[in-house]
Amino acid sequence: MNIRSLTRGDGVVIGAAVLLFIASFFNFYSVDCAGLAACEARIPNAWDTDRLNIVLPSVFLTGIAAAALIISTRLLPAGRKVAGQGLEVWGAGLAVAAAWSSLWSLIVSPPGAGLGAGCVIAFLANIALAVVTLAGSKIPALAGSLVPAPKPQVAQPYGGQPQPGAGYGYPGGQQPAPYGTTPQPAPPYSGHGAPAPTPPGPTAPQDAQPAAGAPAPGGDFAPFWFAVPVARPLFAEDGSPTPIAELVPGTWYLAVDQRGPAALVAQTPDNRRGVLNDTSGIQRG
Repeated sequence: MNIRSLTRGDGVVIGAAVLLFIASFFNFYSVDCAGLAACEARIPNAWDTDRLNIVLPSVFLTGIAAAALIISTRLLPAGRKVAGQGLEVWGAGLAVAAAWSSLWSLIVSPPGAGLGAGCVIAFLANIALAVVTLAGSKIPALAGSLVPAPKPQVAQPYGGQPQPGAGYGYPGGQQPAPYGTTPQPAPPYSGHGAPAPTPPGPTAPQDAQPAAGAPAPGGDFAPFWFAVPVARPLFAEDGSPTPIAELVPGTWYLAVDQRGPAALVAQTPDNRRGVLNDTSGIQRG
């Protein structure tokens, strides 16, 4: 699970789900009780299923379920499907259904009743959820990373090794070994395809040099470990313009394939695959 794969649009989705949960405890409709306590006590919220029997599942729970499915597509390995459809497709469908139910509840309020805070807040939250789900990737302000990458503590020239203790490819915070040494045994990489090469061993490199970019086309591709000199976005393999993750300095990533003459298909620690278009200055392990 990589929190850095979340975008600002995903932050809006999470906020909408939180608003829906809070709004479910507010009065869904309002009645002029003229100060009568007994009347005010009978004004229902969404959890009063005896009088509002379909509001809770159609407006609130559907919207929260849509948000959960959308966020899960960012945090779980790619390719998860239900009944042949991706989780993001189900999430988008539920988001639209929740927005429609919220709109309908505004139109058909009971006779003599007005709109309560719960009804209005739920409508706004579900509309925001549906808009971001359907069009969030086309809005530049929502496509950026929700959690910015940490700034490196010490500037290093290209060719310098990532800081130790990154975790991925460095069990126990060990540093990589110089080229030519025998790698230590390691379990197969948990991603797709054949087992990946063993990450670098325990001692620091002596004369490591940066790779000029992706390997030249032609011949069989051999997976290798690499690190980036600065934070760079990782895009989906289907060509979507929205980044699915962000590669940061100080972490080893696995190059599993080559895409064109100068791009790599990389895999992150949480098994997310994507295309790294900018391979300039990468450090090979």
